[in-house]
Amino acid sequence: MANVKVYNMKGAEVGTIEVSDDLFGAEYNEPLIHQAVVTYLANQRQGTKSALTRTEVRGGGAKPWRQKGTGRARQGSTRAPQWTKGGVVFAPKPRDFTKHMNITARRGALISALSKKLADGELIVVDELKVSAPKTKEMEAFRKALHLDKRTVVIMDEHDSDVIIAARNLPTLKTISVEEINTYEVVSNAVVVLTQGSVKKLEEVYC
Repeated sequence: MANVKVYNMKGAEVGTIEVSDDLFGAEYNEPLIHQAVVTYLANQRQGTKSALTRTEVRGGGAKPWRQKGTGRARQGSTRAPQWTKGGVVFAPKPRDFTKHMNITARRGALISALSKKLADGELIVVDELKVSAPKTKEMEAFRKALHLDKRTVVIMDEHDSDVIIAARNLPTLKTISVEEINTYEVVSNAVVVLTQGSVKKLEEVYC
């Protein structure tokens, strides 16, 4: 069990919390994390892009000019790819980009990513995350108090619409609930901020 400092929203240290080695003490597994990130990004793709091949473009049935005697290159259709309004070579078509990753591997990747953040000093625990009103200035004060100058993801133990609204205008700050946590959000942000409640919920699920 490791002890992690706990801060309040004003940046003052208010105590420590013991975190489980099963969740925050795993070895760094880069290939597994890479697989989880690729899977996540692939599953975000809609796969709806589409273009027409030369067989699908309307028109072009008549040969533009005779085969020989004009001095020009031979052409069979005005819908060939080299023509304006012609078809697209190897045109993209709607497809499913979905990738699958088993539950054990997904859990292992997330645990490895969280452990790496803690080991590198890029994980911060706060006692609670509340705002009196959905105002950006309160989250901006929180960001400055904890020196969150780089891209940061704040993981809340419960969905709080006031906090989400207060943070959404801050370009370097993103808020998600603990149920939405995934490996991509952990590794794509320079700093991870967890509330004490979210730490406990994570330990209940992953330990």
